[in-house]
Amino acid sequence: MEDRYLKTVRVLADYQFGRGAGKALFPESCQFIVSRKTGKIRQIMDDGRRIATIKPESGWLSISIEGARRLKDLLPYPQLRVVVDSRVAEFIAEGKNVFAKHVVDVDSTIRANDEVIVVDESDNLLATGKAVLSAFEMLEFQRGVAVDVRQGVRK
Repeated sequence: MEDRYLKTVRVLADYQFGRGAGKALFPESCQFIVSRKTGKIRQIMDDGRRIATIKPESGWLSISIEGARRLKDLLPYPQLRVVVDSRVAEFIAEGKNVFAKHVVDVDSTIRANDEVIVVDESDNLLATGKAVLSAFEMLEFQRGVAVDVRQGVRK
């Protein structure tokens, strides 16, 4: 059963984040927390740390800080990243939302509701969250939330 779960989450990660993401995120040592009622995967853990959660309403992966670290190491800059002004990096690392006026660069393929990694101008990981705006909107708008931060590195 574990093999089937591992194959499922790897395929999902490859589709959502790009080829190779599944193996980078989910090694053979992963454990799965499965719903007793539905039998569906809830969370994917590795060495006692949560890597990702499968959102029941959409079926997409929601990555943790550990998952974001693994993806950041795999994916070349600026893929999957929202880059913020270094002056607000401390606030973002504490789990505060990213506002459009603080975005200095972004992966041009990001769409609203995509799972993203938030980094500073030196590509240091700050947070993970869900894009509220598209890449174009993040760079053009001067108001509003660009990324709904789920977890900061210091939270």
